Amino acid sequence: MTNRLLTLLAGRPAVFDGGYGWLLQERGLPMGECAESWNLDNADAVAALHDEYADAGARLITTNTFGATEPRLAQHGLSGRALEVNRAGAAIARTVADRHGALVAGDIGPTGELLDPLGTLSVEDATALFAEQVRGLVDGGADLLLVETMSDLGEARAAVAAARDVAPELPVVVTLSFDTNLRTMMGVTPAAAVSALVADGVDAVGANCGRGPDEMRTIAEQLAASRPEGVLLVAQSNAGLPELSGADFVYTVGPQAMAEHALELRDLGIDVIGACCGSSPEHVRAMAAALA
Repeated sequence: MTNRLLTLLAGRPAVFDGGYGWLLQERGLPMGECAESWNLDNADAVAALHDEYADAGARLITTNTFGATEPRLAQHGLSGRALEVNRAGAAIARTVADRHGALVAGDIGPTGELLDPLGTLSVEDATALFAEQVRGLVDGGADLLLVETMSDLGEARAAVAAARDVAPELPVVVTLSFDTNLRTMMGVTPAAAVSALVADGVDAVGANCGRGPDEMRTIAEQLAASRPEGVLLVAQSNAGLPELSGADFVYTVGPQAMAEHALELRDLGIDVIGACCGSSPEHVRAMAAALA
């Protein structure tokens, strides 16, 4: 079976963008305010950040919709507006991507709720929440769906099921955060993630966030060792871990070190490479240039 993401890339450099939440805060998003609200209230600021990443060489632009499921939005007074927030987020990214010849990755993060039996959210209800998000992202013009920073494999699979139901034609990428002794918080290993998600028909699987390039290197090795034929691998590391400098937290890995990390990932067999928390357009520019 043809890999839908590989077909969609059509020779484009497979470079994802980097962090959004902390950069939006640097650009005026009040602490504690929902970043996704800016899709409705400050679209120009979101578009400007997409533009910076695209200018830096990212050819996969992530929508500002990481927390745009009903449970997370409800915490910020946006209950009932998931469809609207996701549609707006994808439309903003679509306009920017079209100017740069880039692709729009509709971003789907965890709901913030625990699935049964650890919590009260059923798999069916989780799938319905993600389906609403997917509908908005598709309406706004997403080219692919990115399910990211997952810890619970059941929740990740619920998002994949929603994607398969609502938008079976779109490629699906899933990344988990292996930040607890090379496992997710729920104990999932890279090999187990690959096995389960490939069985669900995803086009690419991998890791994002985590504790920085050193651990991501080991995770990448484990992903590559588990990869079946026909599936792409993805890695998007944090720029290290934040450290307190005066009154501010700063990330410790600079653009050049992330560029060297990108080359390591490519040599390990990772197909699609980007960055995560603490990274900026400067990091992605260095990574894209190194990979080119």
